[in-house]
Amino acid sequence: MDGIQLEILWSNLVSIVSEQAKALQRIAFSPIVREAGDLATALFDAKARMVAQAVTGTPGHINSLGAAAKNLLAEIPPEDLQPGDVLITNDPWMSAGHFFDITILTPIFHQQRLIGYCGSTIHHTDIGGYGVGAGARDIHEEGLWIPVLKLYEQGKPNTTLHRIIRQNTRTPDAIFGDLSAQVSSGKMGGERLIGMCERYGLSDIEALSEAIISRSEVATREAIRKLPAGTTHGETTFDVPGGEMITLKTAVSVDTELGEITIDFEGSSPPSRSGINVVMAYTHAYSTFAIRSVLNPDLPNNAGSLAPIKVKAPGNCIINAEYPVPLNARHVVGMYVPFPILKALSQIVPERVLAEGSGAVWTIQIQGRDRNGRPFTSSMFNYSGGMGARAGKPGLSATCYPTGVAAVPVEVLEASIPIEFTCKELAPGTGGAGRFRGGDGQRIGFRMRTDQEWLLNAIPSRLHTCPEGLFGGEPGASGAFLINGEATLGGQKRAMNASDEILMHTPGGGGYGTPPTT
Repeated sequence: MDGIQLEILWSNLVSIVSEQAKALQRIAFSPIVREAGDLATALFDAKARMVAQAVTGTPGHINSLGAAAKNLLAEIPPEDLQPGDVLITNDPWMSAGHFFDITILTPIFHQQRLIGYCGSTIHHTDIGGYGVGAGARDIHEEGLWIPVLKLYEQGKPNTTLHRIIRQNTRTPDAIFGDLSAQVSSGKMGGERLIGMCERYGLSDIEALSEAIISRSEVATREAIRKLPAGTTHGETTFDVPGGEMITLKTAVSVDTELGEITIDFEGSSPPSRSGINVVMAYTHAYSTFAIRSVLNPDLPNNAGSLAPIKVKAPGNCIINAEYPVPLNARHVVGMYVPFPILKALSQIVPERVLAEGSGAVWTIQIQGRDRNGRPFTSSMFNYSGGMGARAGKPGLSATCYPTGVAAVPVEVLEASIPIEFTCKELAPGTGGAGRFRGGDGQRIGFRMRTDQEWLLNAIPSRLHTCPEGLFGGEPGASGAFLINGEATLGGQKRAMNASDEILMHTPGGGGYGTPPTT
């Protein structure tokens, strides 16, 4: 395949998956998908290798979706698939790490042959059980566990599965609205791929896929070979909901002969009793993202560019969760995974890394009834602190590295649930000083428009520890979570009075380099 033909077809694939993501956002019921972009869409070849991903999405979904297709097809093999079938699961170990993230895989048939798959993962508003929080004692308290099944069989809904999902969720219309958006976007992606094949006279995409994946892998291995060989170490410590302290340790080994990087989390904290444990697929997703963002961010993110990056963690570890530990708030730890990796890489490529940021987005879920007695469950709304400073630029304020998820706009939330925001503003000076200053956190206050008790699930982090600076940069400020002016640690679902007010101060990012003297 010559370079010009490859570039034309590659552009077609990127357009297909990006259009799939845009369609998903337009159709979705949930603001967390529609407004915040908490999603991933990808295209796979017939061997279930991720070939292309949309430009929209979050690494925890994108890179775990890259592994999910093979996991689903190990349960329902390709020979058992027919046109019109749609696969589904929210098994945490199969895909994105907790029950709220549901993965849909749509087989694509062209000329009676299976030529690939369209996949998507999105965060759903509710999946029954405890909710988005860290208070469950084991995974079975956390919600409905959907094994790998056919959501649609030859174009017809699996009515038994549909009834089970509807009966086990608090807001079934919203759940099925978002599932329908995933199914529709997958169908559209398949139609666009078939159209591309017909347009360019292709019976399948095997040669195209092989060219893209092999070139991506070769380029990644060449980039790794340019690094100094050897092993460097990094470590980060932070507090999570309830005040528990977590330590993540990494040894990053560069093998220039093979062109591979191995990340080993030996020595990290053991599993937690809280629902903040992380499955290996999610750990792998954010580990590979950290390496890719430093190493060669311009290369396509696919099975080829991910192959040379190996991730290991001991079995008895908070970031290699084993059944039946709780997982629903797994992002609280998972989004810290890149920081020890970046500290290790700072010893060999200091100009490409950034200082520690605020860490995980602060996630809030609220449940209750409005003044008319109608039930509501919020879409998860995420608030970021400051991003760590970079080698040549300050950190971004109210921006979380490593997730790509935005906060749901205040106006959208106030229109969709009975909530009233009392403030939302930057907190100047919370970023750490340095040659380049860390990004600032923010202040967000809200109360509910209801006459009844309501339930709050809040999972803030870094309330006691500060994001560290790098190369002499000063730390960013820690955060604070207040209920009626009184500081609390969060972590447990709690009943709130109708008039209660919440105020959140998210952390600032660490500075980079020694601050200039005045």
